[in-house]
Amino acid sequence: MNATDSTPMIADHDALVALCERVARSERVALDTEFHTERSYSPRLMVVQLAFDDGAVIVDPLALPDLRPLLDAFGETVVVGHALSSDLKIFADRLDRVPSRVFDTQVAAAFLGYGMQVSLADLVRDLERVRLAKSQTVSDWSTRPFTPRQVEYLVDDVAHLLPMYDKLVAKLEATGRLAWALEECAPLGDIERFRADERRAYMRIPGAMRMNRRELGVLSEIVKLRDRMARERDLPLKYIIADDVVSGLATLRPKRVEELDQLRRLDAGARKSLGRAIVEAVARGEAIPDDELPERPQRPLGSSRDTLAALMGVLVGEVARANDLPQSLLVPRASLERVAREVPRTREAFEAALDLSHWRIGLVAEPLWRLLSGEESLRIEGYAHGDPKIRLTP
Repeated sequence: MNATDSTPMIADHDALVALCERVARSERVALDTEFHTERSYSPRLMVVQLAFDDGAVIVDPLALPDLRPLLDAFGETVVVGHALSSDLKIFADRLDRVPSRVFDTQVAAAFLGYGMQVSLADLVRDLERVRLAKSQTVSDWSTRPFTPRQVEYLVDDVAHLLPMYDKLVAKLEATGRLAWALEECAPLGDIERFRADERRAYMRIPGAMRMNRRELGVLSEIVKLRDRMARERDLPLKYIIADDVVSGLATLRPKRVEELDQLRRLDAGARKSLGRAIVEAVARGEAIPDDELPERPQRPLGSSRDTLAALMGVLVGEVARANDLPQSLLVPRASLERVAREVPRTREAFEAALDLSHWRIGLVAEPLWRLLSGEESLRIEGYAHGDPKIRLTP
């Protein structure tokens, strides 16, 4: 598939309608996007590239501000892309839609020994024996018309996805891991995955760990205010109120606009435009009943529980090595810490605490349970011969 001057540019309503009909008829379509993140609440979509088995097209979102018909057209079409989370989050944020059937080649490759973060260029080089030219990575995609080199770059990013899809599916079927990969990709087609939990947004603010519950209640209200203002103005959160100022407001808990003068990072313009709203947010936080205040973030594990989580991590690492899988793909560290913190006493409670998908439970639950219940222990073999391996032994 070559990028030429004949690559269709979809930039008007009639062309979009025709494209949507083509997408709806297709069993699969490759997808990539280009976007800018610097000056908006959520990334601004600049280009959408699609590839079919017989060619690629470029969609211009600047000429077509409403791309919801395209997202609707995906319907039951399998959408193939590489590292798709960022692309799909833009659709979720801007259009309130995501494709329902998604195949992520980066996710699929992780089940075949490529690691968790294999790049598109590396995967194309390995599977298609093609070297992608990445000279336009920092292009300004808001400019029109595109240069020939930009068009070539845009097409290259989708041209190899469908052939790679075929190869990856064949390899996954041969190893018995296709169902695992499809299970891992399925949540990408659920829009709820991309919706932030406003109730817990305060947890991302530096300093929240040190706050008491009343301060966290105030912090939560200020964070909600900032998010609402940023969304309304389509500006990055930091352009509204910086994180350290949000944290300072939660501990200062100002009752009058005049008290905001104590925060030197909150300039006069922000105090004038946001002062009253900030004081009202603080008042809402102060009015939260004690039993409804946000919970404090969990403290780090103590040394003995941290050691237990680390020991489980060693076993998970060995299971990952034996199956040629990335360790981080098998069990998140947070799941191991939850088990170490809660110490579930039954197998059912243990699996519930792990909170893993079906294929993961099948791989790691049994050996971890045998280790934790004392039925077996970890042993290092082969060290003296320069080939140490960790074994689970009775």
